[in-house]
Amino acid sequence: MHTKLTHQFILSRRGLFTLGALTCLMIALLGPRPAHASEHAALWQKLGDGSHFAMIRHALAPGVGDPGEFELRDCTTQRNLNDEGRAQAQRIGALIRANGIAVANVYSSQWCRCLDTARLMALGDVTEMPAINSFYQRYQNRDKQLAAFNDWLNVADLSTPTILVTHQVVISAITDGFTSSGEIVIVRRNPNGAVSLVGRVETR
Repeated sequence: MHTKLTHQFILSRRGLFTLGALTCLMIALLGPRPAHASEHAALWQKLGDGSHFAMIRHALAPGVGDPGEFELRDCTTQRNLNDEGRAQAQRIGALIRANGIAVANVYSSQWCRCLDTARLMALGDVTEMPAINSFYQRYQNRDKQLAAFNDWLNVADLSTPTILVTHQVVISAITDGFTSSGEIVIVRRNPNGAVSLVGRVETR
């Protein structure tokens, strides 16, 4: 029945118009579509040009948020990567190396699932960056963290490929875009200090 209804919908001129309108609306809402393999090279080449950096949502860690009494330095109290997430993090690193980036300046949220993702990528030393910590359950920290991130970005040397491993809520606040687990977004630092999302790479 589903196939029949879909067939009738597409054959209908009104249905075809509606489908096209919905597609355009989804593209507008979601921003740049995920890049295909043939488009990766152009995105990776932007990293290290002095004006672009990458943000990665941590690899797969099933669940939402963290237990109410979680502790930042105690991974057992947090939501963590599962086996699939750890394998995904390793694939992310392999994907980046396959596109010509063997070493990068890697920054990470202090949450264990982000640090584990960053380390498993194996692209170099990982520097903790409190400014990109999650504020999903600590919303009162949002404005302070975003201000600290902007201060960092204004002076950051992006002449070496730079990668930030963080959380959906942070990426959304900075780029206005939703990301899936392990998704990579390429971001441009504009001369006026604003940022623009220029490309997306899904890794699942």
